[in-house]
Amino acid sequence: MFDVDGTLIDSNGAHADAWAQALTEHGFAVKAGDLRRLIGMGGDKLLPAVAGVEESSSPGKAIATRKGELFADALHRLRATNGARELLEYLRAYDIDLVVATSAGDREMRAILRQAGVDDVFSVHTTKDDAAESKPDPDIVQAAMSRANARPDATVMVGDTPYDIEAAARAGIAAVALRCGGYWTDDDLRGALEILDDPAALLARWRARVSSSG
Repeated sequence: MFDVDGTLIDSNGAHADAWAQALTEHGFAVKAGDLRRLIGMGGDKLLPAVAGVEESSSPGKAIATRKGELFADALHRLRATNGARELLEYLRAYDIDLVVATSAGDREMRAILRQAGVDDVFSVHTTKDDAAESKPDPDIVQAAMSRANARPDATVMVGDTPYDIEAAARAGIAAVALRCGGYWTDDDLRGALEILDDPAALLARWRARVSSSG
């Protein structure tokens, strides 16, 4: 099970920039750096924390819509994280089901996967549109597991923020953390089974384990 932003594509900074501009345009002066710690949550968490407005309110909807427009304008500049495609192809070759579990909305998620060049490898997609609450609540992870008919003891979440780690733990599954999302320290990511640099490092680790066991 994979998070997308920061895990498969280097997009966390662009999300922070887009939120900051959208909020500022609507009268909430905030800097991208001040929002960075909240990237990985959905707008349902970020907007109340930063602006004191609900995502479902008129101001919340306007800010979220503008944020989406700004992020879409920046998307073409973003690139996949190191080894993202190679890791997913390796796992698929072993008939491992690949599932998306992201706090992004469905349309944005699909655009991001296309930009990362990995839109064809996932069997199941779950987004904030499939859950009542975004990460770190476990709703999205639980929805993904249900849709994939996945057992907790046979599922691993791969993400880049403490919110991924917490959501996985609350859903009863293990997690692996990647540093490629930036910002977070290893201490912030504690609770993960392992903390590695990026998908390429995770691929190398899994290849080594397969080689040593076979």
